[in-house]
Amino acid sequence: MLTYTSETWPLTKRVRKQLNIFERKVYRRILGPVYDNEKEKWRILTNKEIYPSVKKTYYKRDNKIK
Repeated sequence: MLTYTSETWPLTKRVRKQLNIFERKVYRRILGPVYDNEKEKWRILTNKEIYPSVKKTYYKRDNKIK
């Protein structure tokens, strides 16, 4: 997404993490809140719920995106 035409940029662990955080923030904005019928209120999507919607793999253990 943000790394388009930046193949030569070195991505450190810190920069990669910041890009992933920003990407999730954008996905949450695009996908919007969901209504939770059990709690009867609106909530934001979790990482586990976001990634299937955008067809990305989520690894909870080390928060890596594949």
